[in-house]
Amino acid sequence: MNKLIISKKDLAHNVQKIKEYAKTNLPDDNGKNVKIIAVIKANAYGLDMRQYVQFLVDQGIDFFAVSTVQEALQFRQLGFTQKLLMLSSTAIKEEVEQLVEKNVVITIGSQEAAEVANQVAENREVKAHIKIDTGFGRYGFVYTQREKLVEVIKNLKNIEIEGTFTHFSNAFYDDNYTKMQFKNFIDCIEVLKMNGINPGILHVCNSAAFIKFPEMHLNAVRIGSAFTGRLPFKNNLGLKKIGNLEMQVTEIKKLPKGYNVGYSNSYKTKKETKIAVIPCGYIDGIALEVGKDMFRPIDKLRYIVNDIKAIFKKQERQVTINGQTCKIIGRIGTFHIIADITEKEIKIGNKVSLQINPTLVNPQVIREYE
Repeated sequence: MNKLIISKKDLAHNVQKIKEYAKTNLPDDNGKNVKIIAVIKANAYGLDMRQYVQFLVDQGIDFFAVSTVQEALQFRQLGFTQKLLMLSSTAIKEEVEQLVEKNVVITIGSQEAAEVANQVAENREVKAHIKIDTGFGRYGFVYTQREKLVEVIKNLKNIEIEGTFTHFSNAFYDDNYTKMQFKNFIDCIEVLKMNGINPGILHVCNSAAFIKFPEMHLNAVRIGSAFTGRLPFKNNLGLKKIGNLEMQVTEIKKLPKGYNVGYSNSYKTKKETKIAVIPCGYIDGIALEVGKDMFRPIDKLRYIVNDIKAIFKKQERQVTINGQTCKIIGRIGTFHIIADITEKEIKIGNKVSLQINPTLVNPQVIREYE
């Protein structure tokens, strides 16, 4: 049976490194250190929401954020009572009512969302963060429409504004654009303050910006992929990559010279070759990559195509079997890969291990913390 193994030791290491880095800035005017908001979207980045959140709670994290109503409800259904922020603005009344009922802090990012929040808040107090679109083109008030932003916020009734934030669209790769978005955000905050509006805690940094731009930490930072140690750029925090997929060798046999291996006959043995059949493939996230918040099935298909191209470029992939490094040969299938184990001491049932991005692993695969 395939398992995704999460090292508690390595995860705790990452949490500690992030906590230490969050303290690199001086406390704010109220003497408070930078707050860490743990983002747990996409089933906690593939690490299993129940186990992952409990681990972070045990590590002292007490503020979480999700991207969908379903994730927010799941968080509460699992029994977690910690502070929870819904990052996506919604103008659907039923959704806002569900969130407020479950004591979730909502995001208001449009006049329509504000109007719905006002309706829901008629009989109860609603807590919210304001979202400003500083150049992403998604949720949030467009930063150039400052008069409208002020007007909408001043008309909010029975709504406590706990914070204001924005989201960087390309902090991984485009420093100049990120700095421009930050300036747009700060300009909007100044306008709010000049109009007597308290914006609450300010947060702009995702994992990439948190590491690259400590001057942008403000009052809080939103950490997601950094906890897993999987970032598409080098960092000096010493974060460790989380997630090893483990399974067992199910078949072993010898193939004659000139024998095709895998779909499309893209690989042919050059000599008699001993192979191991391993029950994992694309469905388990093998050979897939994650870029800028890539979670959709269509993105996975795109990476499959890229992987096929890589095979023709003779890009070598490897797997560890019984502590021995073995070359993967042939195209990776949906449920199986083939490894060349010629001249290696490997038996059926031997443990196979691959380092893998947990977000891409089949949700049906067991997540095991050890």
